[in-house]
Amino acid sequence: MDCIFCRIVEGSLPSRKVYEDEEFLVFHDIHPFAAVHVLIIPKRHVESLQSIKESDEAMLGRLMALAPRIAASLGLESGFRTLINSGVGGGQEVFHLHAHVFGGEGSVRIPT
Repeated sequence: MDCIFCRIVEGSLPSRKVYEDEEFLVFHDIHPFAAVHVLIIPKRHVESLQSIKESDEAMLGRLMALAPRIAASLGLESGFRTLINSGVGGGQEVFHLHAHVFGGEGSVRIPT
């Protein structure tokens, strides 16, 4: 498997890290849609929301609970958006579960 996000987690590809713990990595998107645009990914490879199992529920809860903490740390006190694309039909381009967190000055363009 040649997953770009797994390569970022292992350190063989660079990223602009915002946060890291034993379970998640947060880094700046290389093609931002807003003034602030980061990705939250689980370090463990999970292809998408379509492949989530019941055993993944706690991890998903922790991922979503991390989003407002990251947003606040990046100065998005007035609000932010989250987006998770799932599968080809849902616009997913990198097949490793990731949540976009974006906001900041100006309008936030949601990708189509």
